[in-house]
Amino acid sequence: MLRRATSALYRTGSIIGSMPRMIRRQPPAYWTAGVDGCPGGWIVVLAAVAADTGQPVEIVSRLCTAFADVLALPQRPVSIAVDMPIGLLDRAAPGGRACDREARALLGRPRASSVFSPPTRKALAALCYAEVAALNGVGMSKEAFNILPKIREVDASIDPAWQDTVVEAHPELAFLGFAGRPMLHNKKTPGGRRERMWLLRQILGKVCVEPLGVRAEHGLSRVGVDDVLDACALAIVAGRRWRKVAQRLPACRPPLAAKGLRMEIWY
Repeated sequence: MLRRATSALYRTGSIIGSMPRMIRRQPPAYWTAGVDGCPGGWIVVLAAVAADTGQPVEIVSRLCTAFADVLALPQRPVSIAVDMPIGLLDRAAPGGRACDREARALLGRPRASSVFSPPTRKALAALCYAEVAALNGVGMSKEAFNILPKIREVDASIDPAWQDTVVEAHPELAFLGFAGRPMLHNKKTPGGRRERMWLLRQILGKVCVEPLGVRAEHGLSRVGVDDVLDACALAIVAGRRWRKVAQRLPACRPPLAAKGLRMEIWY
């Protein structure tokens, strides 16, 4: 009797909301992260990716003062791509590591100049530019020397087990992968920013972040437009790597550094 009465109430609409609706649950999302060094530390773009479609459904950014803070983010990304060398040579070699040489060959001129040869492990101890040649075995570009503290941070934080999650990537290779060709313009020029932003919008759609908004959130002097664009591209690479559709240089059996770290670049 009670069951019949309850059914009648639903049929007549006497219970607010009529028959109870089935709530469609959203498929669970996982987080990926793209990380780029910046004046304020490390800019991190985190993408929540739908497990069923592989498409980003939310993007947020964080500014971390130390690389260790990146590894401790509460989102616990399943895949992190960072624009910083992982795995260093013990002795300098012409053109750097095999992955560096392959990256330059793939990018061609003029984008190949964005791939610098990382320091050797001994050169991590250099505290001033005058010490570089003696410790590195060869000279070092000013660009490489200026980010030496960040390379130290990553090297101190990453061991072979971490490479299941954290990998080295390169933004120019990432954009090459998105477009099928190297970028036409330098990333610091208006044309370079436009062509990279266009590609990001094509991939990320409505959740794509605006670099100026990210800079305003974290401080204009602490994050550059190109830092945001690069971190966005690397978040996409991290997601593709998690789904096993990213590419790697070298493609097969990357050599190991002394710490057991794979010397490879993903894109």
